[in-house]
Amino acid sequence: MSERVPVLKLGQVLLVSIQVDLEDQIVLDLQDDLAERIVSTGATGVVIDITALEIVDSFVGRMLANTAAISRMLDAETVVVGMRPAVAITLVELGLSLGGVRTALTLEKGLALLERDRTVRTGRP
Repeated sequence: MSERVPVLKLGQVLLVSIQVDLEDQIVLDLQDDLAERIVSTGATGVVIDITALEIVDSFVGRMLANTAAISRMLDAETVVVGMRPAVAITLVELGLSLGGVRTALTLEKGLALLERDRTVRTGRP
């Protein structure tokens, strides 16, 4: 049985903190788990924390973009936080600009970004 990445609920936001090497099956399980949690909780935002990832490849880059697209289709905005400079450089060198994926340097900034979006969408603080 493969490891699973936990999906935690913080108010209207789901937090995914990736602490393991991302193998194909772990990513597929994460995408399924996250999609189900978005629907079951009515979450309006998703934060994917990649602070623990020291290296990435094209597979991880595509996974981040696909996960954000799945979340958007389910009416939840996604922010990737904790990207290291080396990871950003590698993604650009691989030609993966992650179009449509928003980023923030820290978890706190990512949550603030989602909160601002929610305020704009609902008109309420």
